[in-house]
Amino acid sequence: MSQSLQPVDFSHKSQLKTGILITNLGTPDAPNAAALRAYLREFLWDKRIVDMPRPLWWLILQVILLIRPRASARNYQKVWTDSGSPLLAISQKQLAAIRVRIGELTQAPVVVELGMRYGNPSIKSALEKLSQANVDKVLVFPLYPQYSSSTTASTFDAVAQAVADWRWVPELRFINNYHDVPAYIDALVSTIQESWQKNGQSQMLLFSFHGTPKRFLTTGDPYHCHCQATARLVAEQLGIVESRWQVTFQSIFGREEWLQPYTINTLQTLAKSGVKSVDVVCPGFSADCLETLEEIDEQNREAFLKAGGESFHYIAALNDRPDHIDALVGQIRKHFGGWLDFSAPWDSKLHEQINADRAQRAVALGAKQ
Repeated sequence: MSQSLQPVDFSHKSQLKTGILITNLGTPDAPNAAALRAYLREFLWDKRIVDMPRPLWWLILQVILLIRPRASARNYQKVWTDSGSPLLAISQKQLAAIRVRIGELTQAPVVVELGMRYGNPSIKSALEKLSQANVDKVLVFPLYPQYSSSTTASTFDAVAQAVADWRWVPELRFINNYHDVPAYIDALVSTIQESWQKNGQSQMLLFSFHGTPKRFLTTGDPYHCHCQATARLVAEQLGIVESRWQVTFQSIFGREEWLQPYTINTLQTLAKSGVKSVDVVCPGFSADCLETLEEIDEQNREAFLKAGGESFHYIAALNDRPDHIDALVGQIRKHFGGWLDFSAPWDSKLHEQINADRAQRAVALGAKQ
């Protein structure tokens, strides 16, 4: 059934609003096999994640869904908190902080919602909330600093699918990446410097990014280049020589070759070569999650120490740090150009009169309200 961006009780007197859709990857609803099975089914069926022919992949996926959910659930149980999934809890804090900052900048009617690419709250449900709030413009902001077809482009797919049957599709803008934005780089530099002040500077600094199949790079995905650029800009600002830092890739899945070097292999090699201390930061994750808290800070830590390393420091994601929120809001302001001037005061009385005049004209033409 087709739906409209206009709520059922739409009135031409109503103030049209501007929406912001903050998105991230998503999380299972609970750390158990049933919830993981549902989450993995949605995640792994996405063609942006696995692009094998569908009939063959469907058969393979059925086997994976019999085996993987239990193991994944055990990993999630290690990081699950009283607030639930770390990724969702932190994303909700980011959402609240962005709402506050937008409210401090303007009195204009701006609505901010959170939607996850997989799991809940879904992108579709978030867009429906914006619809009910009478939004006619939406800025989609996937919190992936480095563009990847498996994350950013997949979010675009989900947004397009969600509004595919809407009568009134809102004006859409999409933030593709912010991998080299100065405020984002500054926030990364600050969090690393703060770790060094607290724990001391290790012999090596690893920038660990989520991996993707190598063929994504060879067929045009700029993700690898974005990761390299982010790390280089941070290292330059920190003033560390090239021999003291390295880019690596984590979270490898399947037998296909992925971007290299792999984080866990690099850590083991460093330890065996005599490197006793490492710092690991994950600039591609805007919020701490399973891949940072369990994979890096537990599995990779253990691998480094077992191979002969002595000191391992995971530097937390930017999460809801004020400087991170400021960087995100800076991107929002930039992409709001022509929609809303944050430097100009919002004249509510003027807009009430504009809306009233519009409603009067609409009723004269036969509208109910």
